[in-house]
Amino acid sequence: MSVLSEHYEQALVIQFMRRNYPEVLIFAIPNGGQRNAATGARLKAEGVVPGVPDLFIPAWGLFIEMKTLTGKVSPEQKAMLSYLQSVGYSAIVCKGANAAIAHITEMRNERK
Repeated sequence: MSVLSEHYEQALVIQFMRRNYPEVLIFAIPNGGQRNAATGARLKAEGVVPGVPDLFIPAWGLFIEMKTLTGKVSPEQKAMLSYLQSVGYSAIVCKGANAAIAHITEMRNERK
């Protein structure tokens, strides 16, 4: 079994949302990636915080941290997910697009 990249898994979730729920805003929070020290310092000064999940659906109060099927959650991500949950958001980790799509579908069905 080959493991798809986190980028590809996340892109599949975005495609699913835009196709099935075009009226619901979902956006990426580009917090990760390799950066040089100057860019990292600039982003930190602008308010970038380590551990913020990859995706947010404001209307549903849902943060999604995307991982590959074998991906690991960092200590900063665990702390951020816990914080977001403590202030009333849904904040989950999804290993792969299928897990995210299943959770989104379940959440949407509960809202009907």
